[in-house]
Amino acid sequence: MAEKNKYRTGEVVRIKETDELVTINKWQYVKTMKAYSYTVKEHSATFYFEDEFRSQ
Repeated sequence: MAEKNKYRTGEVVRIKETDELVTINKWQYVKTMKAYSYTVKEHSATFYFEDEFRSQ
């Protein structure tokens, strides 16, 4: 099955709120929310959703 998430592990993106460049560490699909969540190397204890990022 092809994945439908926007961002891949290792990809560099910007956090919309802070404009900070970060690197995607890992991602997973959250079935109950019907959305993909991501952790980033720079803030490993925090998770983000796709709509909180933008491509650099």
